[in-house]
Amino acid sequence: MKKRYFLIIDQGTSGTKSFIFNEEGEVCFSEKFKHFLNRPKPLYVECDAQKIADVVNLLITSAINWANEKKGIILSLGLAVQRSTFLFWDKKSIQPLTPALSWQDNRAHHLIDKFNEHKKLVYKKTGIPLSGHFGALKYAHLIKEYPELKKKIKSGEAFFGPLSSYLNHVLTGIAVVDHSIAGRSQLFSLDSLNWDKTLCELFNVDFLCLPPLVPTLKYFGKVNIDKSDIPLLCIIGDQQSSLIGQDFSSPGMVSINLGTSGSVQYCTGDKKIFKNGLLSNLLWSSNPKHYFLLEGTINACNSLFYWLEDYLNIPHKKMKWDERCIKTKTDGILIPNFTGIASPYWVQPKELVSYKLNNATNNEIIRAGMESIGFFVHDIIQTLKKDGLEIASAQSAGGGARKPLLQFISDLLDVPVKRPKLKDKTALGVFRLLFKKQFGEFPEITHSFQEKYFPKMTSKQRKVKLEIWGKALTVAGIKPGKN
Repeated sequence: MKKRYFLIIDQGTSGTKSFIFNEEGEVCFSEKFKHFLNRPKPLYVECDAQKIADVVNLLITSAINWANEKKGIILSLGLAVQRSTFLFWDKKSIQPLTPALSWQDNRAHHLIDKFNEHKKLVYKKTGIPLSGHFGALKYAHLIKEYPELKKKIKSGEAFFGPLSSYLNHVLTGIAVVDHSIAGRSQLFSLDSLNWDKTLCELFNVDFLCLPPLVPTLKYFGKVNIDKSDIPLLCIIGDQQSSLIGQDFSSPGMVSINLGTSGSVQYCTGDKKIFKNGLLSNLLWSSNPKHYFLLEGTINACNSLFYWLEDYLNIPHKKMKWDERCIKTKTDGILIPNFTGIASPYWVQPKELVSYKLNNATNNEIIRAGMESIGFFVHDIIQTLKKDGLEIASAQSAGGGARKPLLQFISDLLDVPVKRPKLKDKTALGVFRLLFKKQFGEFPEITHSFQEKYFPKMTSKQRKVKLEIWGKALTVAGIKPGKN
């Protein structure tokens, strides 16, 4: 009997990875390619969707070849994709008509004032604060930046959607948007799970260019590569998938995913919960079931350290921020605002805020930047805890989940923080969904932890640190605790 495998593509900001899991949940094969972002102007952050699609094809081909060599069969394919990255593309040729505007791209922030009086309506319908990071304002900006789009939209020749939809179109010839990523468009109603007519009219978005909406777990079409027909059965946002790869249904467990950006997530089951400053979104869906989450996003995580490499003129190979931070202490605060501050404050891009860092060494500046990530995690979780949500423990994954940051987060939260041995929880989440689609239930996976961190700060030390953070937020024009 042939060995049976599941193929997962994890398409992120800085790179794309492929994984082959066996039925026991073990990674048998993996491969990755790096990507490079284009920053032509301040606040502009773009990627080439066609190049990403080419890489995805190469990774799938390589995985198929590996499975063939092992005389195995790939049962199905699933994609986890970066979420708030949007573009226009041609419906027939499937060629991009615009660059893919990264989730980091905030060129549309100047349009916020135009729609600010409708921000409560937008949040009530979508669960997402009005922001230039999301699809609706990117749409509004792109049709001004590329006037030729208007003709293609009117004639029904163009699609507008997230990168995941474009990739699905390339791979299967079908363009759809899954519920988990549709939420980042700011055009998707959490109540009806459809494109919202009122929002489309508000942002002047033409229905003709929006791909159909579908659940996270379904048949998306067949991927025909190298004479292999592989059913594509799952498309999901990468952060949601990371939560599913952890103990997402455990009471009181919060997931902290630290990659290029950061995400703090809490599963709310089949109930939508709204909290100002946080995102309410679909975790995953499979007709007729829908599961929701609360999420806080941090715009700068690993991307902060890349930025600091340039700011401090430190070569990439010599940054090693975790090693620098372990042996460094600081009372200073560095608030990275080069792409704006997301949860729970939602502040537009401004100048860097440096507080109590006069005459600071490079290591102290790096430590202050690292601590800002921990402070944002703390503020998000404090927002989560309002109205009685209990946080008993935290799990963390991603390339930024390193010792000094996890220890600092544990100290601030006063709860244990665990880091699983398997770092690629995003891929594991897709595997779990594919397994459920194939066999009707989630696989039983025993989580083993590489490290566990326990609070070391005294309550007095914690209070002092948070007071300094509060003063720094005030300097940044943010009222601490207000969202």
